[in-house]
Amino acid sequence: MPLNKQKSTCEVFLEKACKNLKYDDSVFQLLMKPSREIIINIPITRDDGKITVFTAFRVQHHDARGPYKGGLRYHPEVNLEEVKSLATLMSLKTALVNIPLGGAKGGITLDPKQLSNRELERVTRKFVEKIHMNMGVSRDIPAPDMGTNAQTMAWIHDEYSRIYGHTSGVVTGKPLVLGGSEGREQATGQGVAITMKHYAKHYDIDLENKTVAIQGFGNLGTHLAKFLQHMGMKIIAMSDSKGGVYNEKGYNAYDAITYKEKNGSLVGLKGTTPLKPQEVLEVKCDFLIPAALGSTISKENANKIKAKYIFEGANNPITHEANKILLKKNKIIIPDILANSGGVIVSYFEWVQNIQQMAWKKKEIEDRLSGIMIEACERVFNTVDTSKLNFRDAAYLIATERLKEAIFAAGI
Repeated sequence: MPLNKQKSTCEVFLEKACKNLKYDDSVFQLLMKPSREIIINIPITRDDGKITVFTAFRVQHHDARGPYKGGLRYHPEVNLEEVKSLATLMSLKTALVNIPLGGAKGGITLDPKQLSNRELERVTRKFVEKIHMNMGVSRDIPAPDMGTNAQTMAWIHDEYSRIYGHTSGVVTGKPLVLGGSEGREQATGQGVAITMKHYAKHYDIDLENKTVAIQGFGNLGTHLAKFLQHMGMKIIAMSDSKGGVYNEKGYNAYDAITYKEKNGSLVGLKGTTPLKPQEVLEVKCDFLIPAALGSTISKENANKIKAKYIFEGANNPITHEANKILLKKNKIIIPDILANSGGVIVSYFEWVQNIQQMAWKKKEIEDRLSGIMIEACERVFNTVDTSKLNFRDAAYLIATERLKEAIFAAGI
């Protein structure tokens, strides 16, 4: 590693897991380095006739446990290092919840808000045109992520099927009419809620009227808010990319969702005090869910976090430097590879349904999701209870051991 290269947050936690498992450095290097890194330049003709070239990345981390699996994000700050870290995280996440998939991640460096729908379709189809030989039901299965949605997956599905014939399992997170799964849209938020509920049960905590702050009010945050409200919790602060809102008495999640759908932001929600998006993290509350971008909690603001419990809704929302500070302050941190794994679990269900050409009912999907998540929670919580490890170290230890065993069983 070059002397000037900073280790990613995921890299630091994975290295620590390898040391806890007494693996030598060669095993860590094997687990950290991805199998394949793909960089693609995508030229498209814009609606005004001008040509723009966008850069796309797809990193396939490891597939010893199953086909590569991971989201495709559209964001102006997407870069190769970020995608590599997120691909590694996905391998660990699928290993922790013990589903037969590997890890991957993709991204295109663009701002989807600055492109028309027709331009986004051109970019997406051109991406598939250039990467289709590295995709497939048994090879690599993308899914929605930041800046992408079911429509994006529909374009990928259609373009891939144009080349190979109808292949419903090549992506997940598709519209229901194209083989998507019931419960997929709410799955990540529901998974966070299941984790919180089971944590409370395991450690005998009453969630009724406990206060919550949610940073990020996209798909994850909106669905999570509804689940937490039904659990009797009081949501006192929320934020989106334009700003945050606060009311110490709490407010109705459905009203907030309706307001945002109408106005495009939470800013100005009746009966609330305005906050900057970052200030939502610093609100005095019982539970904090960072569900926006990565690295929003850093060494610069870690000492300002007042919540006792932090459940990571986003991927890598806490840097490794901030993680140390928070642990010294006796904060309880439930890591992303456990808390937000609901999305990839239901993506797995969608893939299985596509392979079987059989659709499951929503109740069956919710029951299966709950079963897998509770089993993963119990494994992590029991490891913490019987060791000196914190929740992140316990989760990484379980996932790292499973990943290493699969790679070594397959042969190097």
